[in-house]
Amino acid sequence: MIPQKIFLTKGVGAHKDKLASFELALRDAGIEKCNLVCVSSIFPPNCKMISKDEGVKLLNPGEITYCVMARNESNELNRLISASIGLAIPKNGDQYGYLSEHHAFGEKGEKAGEYAEDLAATMLATTLGIEFNSDTAWEEREQEYKASGYIFKTTNITQSAEAHKSGLWTTVIAAAVFIAE
Repeated sequence: MIPQKIFLTKGVGAHKDKLASFELALRDAGIEKCNLVCVSSIFPPNCKMISKDEGVKLLNPGEITYCVMARNESNELNRLISASIGLAIPKNGDQYGYLSEHHAFGEKGEKAGEYAEDLAATMLATTLGIEFNSDTAWEEREQEYKASGYIFKTTNITQSAEAHKSGLWTTVIAAAVFIAE
């Protein structure tokens, strides 16, 4: 089975129970009705990116649904948590790309997202033989990757939140959800 479509989504939930907090985050992301199976980090060749709204409509209650998911949770008062998925798609659609997961404490959403995006792009760049200096800033490498003509697109989806001020469990998720037809 090779998925033909993929969509990105994110969510946050808070509850006194850790599991219920996760369920609320799944609901916020629109993927709570599926039996999720987390897989590793390959963006399939010729896979089409679709919107969350379009993707959620294609899901059926109870179906086994593959995804790459980043998840973080805390009940520590005001603890900053984030979960991010990075994506790097090659210019040649017949080649595979990369998805990355990043989960962090004390990192704002923008920083977590850039890290995840950088990680996915770096993994793709190494498989394509693109030379780069890993010590340069992401913004510089992003331009190098895109200028190489091999990488078509990089992006991320990130959810960050402060753990609930009254000590409830807070869960953040970000996911790339695969659709097979």
